[in-house]
Amino acid sequence: MALVKASHRHARIAATKVRPFADLIRGLTVEEGIEALKYEPNRGARFLEKVLRSAAANAEDRGARNVDALPIVECRVDGGPMFKRLQPRARGMAFLIRRRFAHIHVSIDAPEVE
Repeated sequence: MALVKASHRHARIAATKVRPFADLIRGLTVEEGIEALKYEPNRGARFLEKVLRSAAANAEDRGARNVDALPIVECRVDGGPMFKRLQPRARGMAFLIRRRFAHIHVSIDAPEVE
């Protein structure tokens, strides 16, 4: 059993917006995961769907057969770096605006090919 991975580092979206979709597809097969994400109207689902398709293509490139039936073992969204900006406020104060990034990781369990 070999894990085939794909990741999108520095995705320009907050990790909290993608995590619910990662929880949704974890443990499903590749085909079920793509079907589940296809009809979600959220931008986070599009990011995760692209990474999932990339992981499936990586598995196919490594010689795995019937890629759609392979299980999604790991689906993780970590917080990335932040752009920090200052928002001027009343009486000379300033609030911090955090522009967040995310690292999206997907792993598929593909059997070893001899």
